[in-house]
Order: sequence, then C-alpha cells, then structure tokens
Amino acid sequence: MPEETLENAVLAMESAIEAIAREFATVRTGKATTAILDGVRVEAYGSIVQLRQVANVSAPEPTMLLVQPYDPNIARDVARAIQSGDLGLNPSVDGAVVRVPIPPLTQERRLELVKVLHRMAEEGRVSIRHARHEARDRLLKMQRDGEVGEDVCRRTMAEVQTQTDDYVKKIDAMLTRREAEVLEV
Repeated sequence: MPEETLENAVLAMESAIEAIAREFATVRTGKATTAILDGVRVEAYGSIVQLRQVANVSAPEPTMLLVQPYDPNIARDVARAIQSGDLGLNPSVDGAVVRVPIPPLTQERRLELVKVLHRMAEEGRVSIRHARHEARDRLLKMQRDGEVGEDVCRRTMAEVQTQTDDYVKKIDAMLTRREAEVLEV
C-alpha cells in the first residue's frame, strides 16, 4: 500500500514535469521553433481547430517559420489566426504557403519572458508539492487506520520527500536552460 502511494506521487510529479516542458516550449526565444504556434487555433470548415490539424509547420531558417496548409484555400484563415494569436507575429501569404518571419526579441521582451518562465516553473513546483502533500495525507491515514506501522510511514514519507526534491531540481534545471535560451542574443 505505501509503495502504491509513493508510485502515485511519482507519477503525478512526472506529469507535472511533462506539463512544464510543454509550457516552456511555447515561450518564444529569438529562434524559430514550431512549438511557438502550438497554441494557435484556426477557424476552418465551420469549426475552430488547432493549426497542426490543418497545416504542416516547419522552420527552414532560424528566423522563419513556414506553414503549409493541407488545403491551400485556407491559407488566409491560417495567416489571420497566427496574426490574432497574440504572439507578436506578422505572417504573409505566399501562394499556398504562409511565411511567418520571427522578429528578434528586444531585451525588455526577453526579461518579460524570463518572468513568465519563472511563473510557469513555480506552478510546476506547486504541482509537485501538492503531489507530496496528497501522498503524505494518504500515508498518515493508513497509519491512523492501522494499515501500516509508524516506521514504514516515516520511511515512505522520507522517500516521497526525496522524490519531491529531485523533481523540483529537475524543474530548476529546465528553467535555467530555458532562461539561458531566451536571454541568448
């Protein structure tokens, strides 16, 4: 039973790490990455869909994204969606493709993005601490109900704390790496 509690806590912490990695990928650096457009939704065929469902996105150059809609008739809709996506991007339609130049970031904007990264990292740390708290509560309940002894409970709680510390360090390492990428000119 305590092993299951530890395992559930580790799974929750692992999913928090994966979520943070996905969020970090959406933060723009000076280089073109296809993840920048992950949150863009396009109005096509009478419904709103994710850009990746209606187009192929590539980064042929460090300062350019190329969006190739599967249906050339929706190229203008794709460009409109990217422009209204609050990313500070100005796409242009070139026949059946949409070119998205990635403007260089100002130092001020880089510092704003670093603050966003720090906020995202803190949300991840909170998720990890929440998983630790839930595991601790479950272990204490098991101890009160007589399912496990005090020594097993303490040992498992110590292991949960060790895992928590490890996962928080992983988030800090991810933050440091991503921060360096954003600040790199």
